[in-house]
Amino acid sequence: MGRLIPKVSIPIMISMLVQALYNVVDSIFVARFDPNALTAVSLGYPIQMLMIAGSVGMGVGINSLISRKLGEKRREEARQAAWNGLVIEVACFLLFFLIGQFLVGPFMGLLVSPNLQDADIIRDMGTRYLGLVTTFSLGIFLSVNFERMLQATGNTTLSMLTQLAGAVTNIILDPIMIFGLLGCPKMGVAGAAIATVIGQHVSALVGFLFNQKKNAELKLETREFDVRWPVLKDIFAVGLPSSVMQAIGSVMNVGMNGILSGFAEGNAAVNVLNVYFKLQSFVFMPVFGLGSGMIAIIGYNFGARLKERVYSAIKTAWLWIITILFLGLLLFQIFPGQLMSLFESGDSASEITRAMTRMGITALRTISWHFLVASIGITLSNFFQAIGKGTYSLLISLSRQLFVLLPAAWLLKEVVGKVDAVWWAFLIAEIVSAVLSLVFYRKCDREVLSKL
Repeated sequence: MGRLIPKVSIPIMISMLVQALYNVVDSIFVARFDPNALTAVSLGYPIQMLMIAGSVGMGVGINSLISRKLGEKRREEARQAAWNGLVIEVACFLLFFLIGQFLVGPFMGLLVSPNLQDADIIRDMGTRYLGLVTTFSLGIFLSVNFERMLQATGNTTLSMLTQLAGAVTNIILDPIMIFGLLGCPKMGVAGAAIATVIGQHVSALVGFLFNQKKNAELKLETREFDVRWPVLKDIFAVGLPSSVMQAIGSVMNVGMNGILSGFAEGNAAVNVLNVYFKLQSFVFMPVFGLGSGMIAIIGYNFGARLKERVYSAIKTAWLWIITILFLGLLLFQIFPGQLMSLFESGDSASEITRAMTRMGITALRTISWHFLVASIGITLSNFFQAIGKGTYSLLISLSRQLFVLLPAAWLLKEVVGKVDAVWWAFLIAEIVSAVLSLVFYRKCDREVLSKL
C-alpha cells in the first residue's frame, strides 16, 4: 500500500490541484475586474457547488461500483455500471439546464442581501454568470463521468490529463475573455463563465477519447447500452449520499453568507469566506484526489475480501492526508497576507479591499486550525463510500456543515458580536465530526471488516 496508494493517487492529486488552481485564477481575474464581480460570483458559488455535488457525488458512486465489480472479476457488470453512470450524469445536466433557464434570477434575488452595497449590480452580475454556467453545464457532468471511469481501472494518469486539458483551457481563456485581450470583446463576469464552460467541454472530450482508446476494460459499446434499475440503485446507494453530502456545502455556504451579511462589513466578510474556500481548495483538492484513489483501492480489495489490505489502505491514506493538511496549516499560518493579496482589486485603496485583506489574514489563520482534525473525517468518509456505506459519510457531513457549523457560527456572532469570532465555528464542527467518524468506523470494523 505504501507504493500503491501514491502510484494511483498522485496523478489524481495533481489533476485536482490544477482544478483548484483554475478555480482560484478565475476569482483572481474577476476580483481585479471589479470587487462587485467577486461578490457576485461568491454569492452565486452555492449553485456551482450544487453542480459539483451532483457530478462528483454520482461519480463517487460510479467509481465505487465499478471498482467492486472489477475486484469481483465481473467485467461486463462493470461496463454496465459505466453506461448507467453516464445516464445519471446526463440526467443531472438536464436538471441544471432547467435551473439555468428558469430559476437563476430568483435564486440570485434570494442570495443577494439588501444589506450589501451595490446589491442590484451584484445581483445582475451573478444572474449573468450563473445563467451561463448552468445552461451549458453538460461538460462538467460528462468530464467527471469519464474521469471516474479512468480512475476505477487505475488509469489515473489519463484522468489527470483529462482535467489538465480543461483547466489549462480555462486559465488561458479567462483573462482574454474577462478583459478583452487579443481582439476578444471585454465581457467581464460573462467572459469568466464562458471560459469555464469551454474548459469543461474540452475536458469531457479528452476524457471520452482516452476512455475509448486507452481503457479497454470499460470501452463503451452501443450494443451493450442497457438501463438497468438494479445498477442505477447500486450507484445511487453510494452516489446520492455523496451528492447530498457535497450539496450540504452549498447550504452551508448560503447560511454562512447570511450570517456574515449581517455585519456592517458584510461585503468584505462574504468575499473573505469565498476567498478562503478558493484558497483551501489548494490544500483539500489534492486530499480529495487521494481519496478518489483510496476509494478505488479499498473498493477493489473489499470486493476481493482482502481484509488486511483494506486496513493497510486506510492507515496509509490517513498518513498521506494528515501530511498534506499539516503543510496546508503551515501555509495559512505563515503567509496569510500574501495569500489575501492575490485577490486585491485594481483599486487597492478601496474600503472593501482594505477591509477584506485585514479581515482575511485573521480568518485564514483561525480557520486553518481545523485542518489536522479534518484528516480523520475525510479518511473515514472515503472508507465508508468505498465499502458502500455512503450514508455514514452523509451523516458526518451533515453534522459538520449544518448541525454544528451554522449554529456555532450564529451563536458566536450573537454572543461575541465580531466577525473574527465566527471563524472558530469551523474547528468546533470538525471536532464533532471526527468523533462521529470514529464511532461509525468502529461499527463497520465490528460488523463488516471483521467478517471478511
